[in-house]
Amino acid sequence: MASQENALESFKQTLLKQGYRIVGKHSGVKICEWTKKSLTQGRYCYKQKWYGIESHRCLQCSLALFWCLNRCLYCWRSFKVFLGAEMNVEPDDPEWLLDGLIKVQRELLIGYKGNIKVERSKWEEAQNPTNIAISLIGESVLYPYLSEFIELAGKRGMKSFLVTKGTYPEGLEKLSVEPTNLYISVCAPDEETFNRLERPIKRNGWKAHMRSLELMKSFNCRKVIRITLVKGYNMHNIEGYAKLIEKAEPDYIEPKAYMRVGESIRRLPEDAMPSCEEVLEFAEKLANEIGYAVKDLFKPSRVALLSKNKR
Repeated sequence: MASQENALESFKQTLLKQGYRIVGKHSGVKICEWTKKSLTQGRYCYKQKWYGIESHRCLQCSLALFWCLNRCLYCWRSFKVFLGAEMNVEPDDPEWLLDGLIKVQRELLIGYKGNIKVERSKWEEAQNPTNIAISLIGESVLYPYLSEFIELAGKRGMKSFLVTKGTYPEGLEKLSVEPTNLYISVCAPDEETFNRLERPIKRNGWKAHMRSLELMKSFNCRKVIRITLVKGYNMHNIEGYAKLIEKAEPDYIEPKAYMRVGESIRRLPEDAMPSCEEVLEFAEKLANEIGYAVKDLFKPSRVALLSKNKR
């Protein structure tokens, strides 16, 4: 037990050095690179272009920093101190947690106040986020008060983008309040690829993933499938992806290049990162297979947008 606590404390210190701030017992914030670029350069991320959020007013967080059900080869973080697939701590109150996340976001942004590249009015707007991206690291659907958290964010005028790996369908089943965007990561077209690339820690990982995709189509919010493309690993079997997408019936699909950063450089070769052209080629093949339309390509992030609505 002591060794686990020591490892966890070491991991927390590593996160702090990497720009994370920990809130409560299980959550954290990190300023997104696009938030920084929006403030200092006037640039914005593809989510602003495609979904209308404001990059400088987006709060990027996790509600389950230390828990995940997968050990994906392309993940940028270390697996040394994962605490398993179940949150074994008393969960923080959702309102207290939301207040704490916003407070820490403001603290992280304080250094931009005197930056000559940053418009004062834009910095002031950033103090009150209008979008919360529940992604970052870990599997946030493990947080038992997720519905209450999303509802509280909505009451404060905040949109919510929830990202899940889809290997804990129970979390989706329990949601009584829907996010603005529900993302499920689908990064393998078949079970063999899933086990090789996603490396689930539970034996029924693929079955759970299929259940999450079936649940997705019952949601009324904007539904998005994200495919992290890893060259040489999961850019094959377009027909397999098509079958999975048919289960989920998403409004949009985002094929996005794996970025070779962090701990993933120890697991994957340099040529595993596909080019923009390769991402677009994959997107076009998939669109032709499923009857969606390729709507856009955001080159800075090497991500394409496929839409169910061809208009």
